[in-house]
Amino acid sequence: MGIRKKTNKNPPILSHEFVIQNHADIVSCVAMVFLLGLMFEVTSKFAVLFITVQYNVTISSTEAPEETAVNHFHHGIKDLATVFFYMLVAIIMHAIIQEYVLDKINRKKHFSKTKHSKFNESGQLSAFYLFSFGWGASILLSENLLSNPVKLWEDYPHTLMPFQMKFYYICQMGYWLHALPEMYFQKTKKEDIPRQLVYIFLYLVHIAGAYILNLNRLGLVLLVLHYFVELLFHVSRLVYFSNENRQTGFTIWAVLFVLGRLLTLSLSVLTVGFGLSTAESQGFDLAAGNFNVVFVRVTVLAAICLTQAFMMWKFINFQLRRWREHGQTQTLKKKQAPSKSRSKKDKANGVNGVNSHGADSPRARKEKSS
Repeated sequence: MGIRKKTNKNPPILSHEFVIQNHADIVSCVAMVFLLGLMFEVTSKFAVLFITVQYNVTISSTEAPEETAVNHFHHGIKDLATVFFYMLVAIIMHAIIQEYVLDKINRKKHFSKTKHSKFNESGQLSAFYLFSFGWGASILLSENLLSNPVKLWEDYPHTLMPFQMKFYYICQMGYWLHALPEMYFQKTKKEDIPRQLVYIFLYLVHIAGAYILNLNRLGLVLLVLHYFVELLFHVSRLVYFSNENRQTGFTIWAVLFVLGRLLTLSLSVLTVGFGLSTAESQGFDLAAGNFNVVFVRVTVLAAICLTQAFMMWKFINFQLRRWREHGQTQTLKKKQAPSKSRSKKDKANGVNGVNSHGADSPRARKEKSS
């Protein structure tokens, strides 16, 4: 994420600089077009596809004393329009956080270019991870998925979702899609683009995969777990930028990161490898949303295992680099310490030499007389 310099010059309309400087206003106008479309009967049917959650199914519930209607949702092709609209909302929220929070802090702290970029990245992701973790945890508690893990694979396929769960997935896909144009809007450095593309691709594949394959319950649990660990990392990095001596958060994050990877693998193998393999609904049925076949299960487990291995490899490299840098700083400090002590000794010897061989010393007088 590059540094955006504000200038008094007005760039040409529709030029790259004009779009970058005014992208939040442009996107806001596009979003307003969809909202205004709700006001007219001719366009309301089209605008609803983008703004509201589609594929509503009403089910009568007999658990209560009186029969009540419960709304559930399933997925379909129309969800692409809803994801697009909330991608626009994510771009607007990104610009608000950047301008009214992060830019003000940057002006006070006077970070270097490298710290400026990392601070903006961690600031944006900390806000997103905090919001997503809290929202996802509330859904897990309301659906009793933590107290009863059997629900992760019981009654598969889970084609019907409550409103909060479906809206959560829509917003997640919208956010990670918004990260693609944000690389252009924020003038991301060329060397940072491959790294960002990799983790955006991994997020989209895993979130969309869980959503399409009706593994939404497992996907929600793994997302909440992953977001908690990532939230701790980015908060620790923000604290480190304010005071470089505060690195305790990285140590806690390192322990939780390894535990998170082990727990992710355990839940995935338990749900996909054992739970779905012993479920009654076996076979491939696209109309019913059933993907419980060996090929799909192996593919899902392979994708999760490879992703966790990739993350562990990146984590090990990160820790090795940190230890190497720490070792180099310690070596420099040890080299600087003897040099300082030598300089003090030289100064002391210089003073003694002046006193013993100076012009006013008795020895100097004898040498002059001789």
